[in-house]
Amino acid sequence: MLSPFLAYLLSVVLLCRIARSQYSSDQCSWRGSGLTHEGHTRDVEQVYLRCAQGFLEWLYPTGAIIVNLRPNTLSPAASLLSVCIKPSKESSGTHIYLDRLGKLRLLLREEDQAEGRVHCFSIQDGALFIEAVPQRDISRKITAFQYELVNHRPGADPQSLSAPCQPCTDTEVLLAVCTSDFVARGSVLGVAEKEDQTSVTVSLSSLYRQKTQVFVSGGGRAKRWTGFVKMPRQCGVKPGEGEFLFTGTVRFGEAWLSCAPRYKDFLRVYEDAQQQGTNPCHLDTD
Repeated sequence: MLSPFLAYLLSVVLLCRIARSQYSSDQCSWRGSGLTHEGHTRDVEQVYLRCAQGFLEWLYPTGAIIVNLRPNTLSPAASLLSVCIKPSKESSGTHIYLDRLGKLRLLLREEDQAEGRVHCFSIQDGALFIEAVPQRDISRKITAFQYELVNHRPGADPQSLSAPCQPCTDTEVLLAVCTSDFVARGSVLGVAEKEDQTSVTVSLSSLYRQKTQVFVSGGGRAKRWTGFVKMPRQCGVKPGEGEFLFTGTVRFGEAWLSCAPRYKDFLRVYEDAQQQGTNPCHLDTD
C-alpha cells in the first residue's frame, strides 16, 4: 500500500503529464495549463496567434502569459485592424491587461469576464498580458475567450463591433456588397432595444450571401429567411415599410449591420455603376 505522501506525489505527476498532453497550439488557437510551470509562478510565457479568429483556454492559471495577436499576412492595412475578445461566462482566475511597450492598461478584471461581453481594442494598443490572480486552490480556475480580428469601416470606433450610424456613401455601399459577411434584401419586422444595442428582426426575400448561418429559411413555397441584426442603440432604428439592402459582418455568431440603404436607392446606384463599368463586383438583382 502506498503511503499518503507517495500517493499525493504520484497524483501531482499524473496531473502534470495530463496538463502537458492537453497543451496544444496552432496558429489560430492555444490551450495550455499552469500546472506545467506551477513551481515557476514568476514565469511569463509568450503565445503567438496568427489568424483572423480563434480561441484561448488557460487551465489552472499561474504566473502570466503574453498573447500576441496578429493577422496571418502582413500588409499596411494590418495596422488598421481591431481585436475583439469575448470571454466565456465561466472564465476566471486572471486579470487581462493591454501591454504596449511594457506599459500595462487594465482591460478586464477577473469578475468582469463572467459577463461574457465583447471588448474591442486597436491592434496597435499592444499584446494581451494575462496575469493569474493568486489563489490557494487553482483547480477550478480556467481563463477562456474567443477572439476575432475586425476590419472596421472608416470612421468606426475601434472599441466597438458596430459600424458608425451615419449612412454609407455610394462607394461604401458598392464595396459592402463585395466584402460583407452577409448581403440580403428584406424588410424590418421589429426592433428590441437593450442596454447598449438594438436587435432588429428582419424578413428577407433574397439572401445573396452569408458567411455563417445567421439567417434561417422559413420553408414553404415563397422562400424567405428570418434572423436578427445588431446595431448601436443610438442609431435609433424603427420598424417601417419598404425594402432595404442589408450588409454587415458576423462577429461571434451574431450579425452586425454595416450599410443598409433602401433597396430602390441601392438599385439606382448599382445600375449607374454598371453602366459606367465601375462596379467592383456583380450582384444578381433580377
